[in-house]
Amino acid sequence: MAKIVSREDKSVRLFKNPVLEYFSHIHPATPVVVYVPVILVSLYFGFSGINIINGILGYTGGLLIWTLLEYTIHRWAFHTHPTSEAGKKIHFLVHGVHHDYPNDSTRLVMPLLISAPLAVGFYFLFKVLFGNLYLTFFAGLVTGYVLYDSIHYATHHFKMKKGIFRFLREYHMRHHFQDEKTAFGVSNPLWDYVFGTVPGHIKKK
Repeated sequence: MAKIVSREDKSVRLFKNPVLEYFSHIHPATPVVVYVPVILVSLYFGFSGINIINGILGYTGGLLIWTLLEYTIHRWAFHTHPTSEAGKKIHFLVHGVHHDYPNDSTRLVMPLLISAPLAVGFYFLFKVLFGNLYLTFFAGLVTGYVLYDSIHYATHHFKMKKGIFRFLREYHMRHHFQDEKTAFGVSNPLWDYVFGTVPGHIKKK
């Protein structure tokens, strides 16, 4: 497990270039402000002229696709163990810094320079794959992403003392501070159950 430098809201400089350094920070509300209008517009046009049941299935399918992406990227991309110096530096920039500075409030959601191109890419991919349902699938995917980033920020900075919110916070903190080889789901534990990476204390309940 990566050494924890601090649980306080501290940061570290990643780039010598001031422009790159500036864009490596992001306000946690940015995904909500930017992508909620995208979701609403996609739903409005996505449900126009299609069966409402199909639209709901498309939206649900997009949400499900996001949860799988969230799990697979976190487990198999963010938690690789590169051996080259270049690989180690890239890994630290992508995710290692988050484990060393887990409460850095300006690096808890994805920068727009990364999320926006990805959103455009998925928009056109879904347009090819899902026909006239592509906008509902896209709205579901983006909804999942916004929920993920919002929940991720909340687990690090909100108290979340009751119900599902308490569970999600404790689940994610266990990944950070006890066993980084489990609990890869942040917004939900679904794929941890599917792939057998649920923390042991939960399996025993």
